[in-house]
Amino acid sequence: MPERLFLRLDDDPVHGPEADVPAGTLQGVAIGEALRGHVANVMLYREDFGGAEVVERVLPDGAVRLVFSFGDAPAPGHATMAIGASVTPALVRLHGRMDGVSVTLRAGTAARMLGLPAGELRGLSVPLDALWRGAAGVLLERMANARDDAARMALLSDALVARLRASERDAAMQRAAARAVQLIVASAGQRPLREVAEAVGVGERRLQQLFNAQVGLSPRALGRLARLHGCLRALRRERMPDWAAVALDSGYYDQSHLANEFRALCGLTPTEFLGRAVSASSKTPA
Repeated sequence: MPERLFLRLDDDPVHGPEADVPAGTLQGVAIGEALRGHVANVMLYREDFGGAEVVERVLPDGAVRLVFSFGDAPAPGHATMAIGASVTPALVRLHGRMDGVSVTLRAGTAARMLGLPAGELRGLSVPLDALWRGAAGVLLERMANARDDAARMALLSDALVARLRASERDAAMQRAAARAVQLIVASAGQRPLREVAEAVGVGERRLQQLFNAQVGLSPRALGRLARLHGCLRALRRERMPDWAAVALDSGYYDQSHLANEFRALCGLTPTEFLGRAVSASSKTPA
């Protein structure tokens, strides 16, 4: 069965240059001011596979997502989904007519948006209607009947803002988690967790608890992803890399450590990843 690659790093507009997703499949949506601190990106996606089926390997970014499907859902009862943070790739079977919206939440937003610790969703895909007690299905129906994409996005934005306002008491924890994530990502996972905890004003044990509740991954797991993403950015600049140098520059002990992390986090060896990447024919806007 054909398999394609999907990767999106924080600074990629829609998807990364490695993703062999057909041009025009994804469209970014502008995020209103009320959601900008809580939502990293919103994407519309449309694709018709006819009678074929494609497996998409989605490389992990550590984010929690909400998905609303107006076409053929990935599985019965999965028209609305909450997808937890993960450090392993997701293999998604795509078929039929895909038409939907994906909302990527910023660190700390999931607990407020979903009403449970983000860690309870780690590595899972859960029907959103079960978490929202039927409200997700009602929202999906209203969005499906909206006159156009702009009207759909207005309904979605209003619903998300309303849920955030209903959990305002958790805003301080969200801000602390977001700050800690920012520090880890900015250092590509190389800043000691003791320093991250001190910068946020908590102890290391409390930092672990904060991440379980607000991020869905441990600080060390997020650090592994941040280090991998730094390595992937380096590979965008060097298509025939000196793997030993890339490993050391990216914060790995050696080339073997880099290879092991690639296999664990991507399900591919570094060489397989380069063979699958299509950056020379990127469809991602500059």
